Amino acid sequence: MSEEPGTRPARLDVGVVGTGRVGAVLGAALARAGHRVVAGYGVSVTSRSRADALLPDVPLVDVPEVLEQSDLALLSVPDDTLPGLVEGLAATGAIRTGQFIVHTSGRFGVSVLEPATRAGALPLALHPALTFTGTSVDLQRLSTSTFGVTAPEPLWPVAEALVIEMGSEPVRVAEEQRGLYHAALTHGANHLVTLINDAMDLLRAAGVEYPDRSLAPLLSAALDNTLRQGDEALTGPVSRGDSGTVADHLRVVDAAMPEATAVYTALARRTAGRALASGRLQATDAEPLLEILATPPGPH
Repeated sequence: MSEEPGTRPARLDVGVVGTGRVGAVLGAALARAGHRVVAGYGVSVTSRSRADALLPDVPLVDVPEVLEQSDLALLSVPDDTLPGLVEGLAATGAIRTGQFIVHTSGRFGVSVLEPATRAGALPLALHPALTFTGTSVDLQRLSTSTFGVTAPEPLWPVAEALVIEMGSEPVRVAEEQRGLYHAALTHGANHLVTLINDAMDLLRAAGVEYPDRSLAPLLSAALDNTLRQGDEALTGPVSRGDSGTVADHLRVVDAAMPEATAVYTALARRTAGRALASGRLQATDAEPLLEILATPPGPH
């Protein structure tokens, strides 16, 4: 399957099942690497528009026809849809011996592809650790991203080559660790979006007209410092054991946006735990702080 032993996969005919944000971009990345995207499948108007923009001249057909035309079928569908899709394709004989069946789910490894494997397919799990816009901007972002890769050992060189060809770095994830891998990324990225939006709403409530301008440099520095220094990057009232400030925060957050109070409290407790464990917070300072965090906010 390689142009030279141990190098890269031969040029493949690629079919994309699911031309949403991820599928259309990865199809375009594979095309940019020299593979041929020969067919796609997309249902919604948005998915079809993405295909028009990122996969021009690629015909959109039904799923069995995508499989029929492709050496590599890229399944980019919601996690809950994937097992049933694979089972259905295998049951209807749509999968060929020697065909690469690749999914982009973070949650699953290659075991979800077992029906296809029994039909003779070559299974790969390639999950891009990236938040997608579904535009050509993502093609550039791939160059600084990683893919969580799970594959049978004989297929690892092919999986690695495909990821590298798309401009990214492959990271091995064991089959039994896919759930934890995905939970970690979700906790970091998706919950960050919620956290930042809450912070912007609170700043608006405080009368700040452009909260993004206040948060952008602060959050960029905090992210960069944390990735470089870990818990040593922690600053703020929790790390200082400033229980009075934390109590005041709880009071004003509860008044302005009560639905955010529990989140602030939970994150402050977790922050205190990490600060204690890393030595940033002393036990004597933590005691009154944790007492404040255990008490429902109210007038002080």
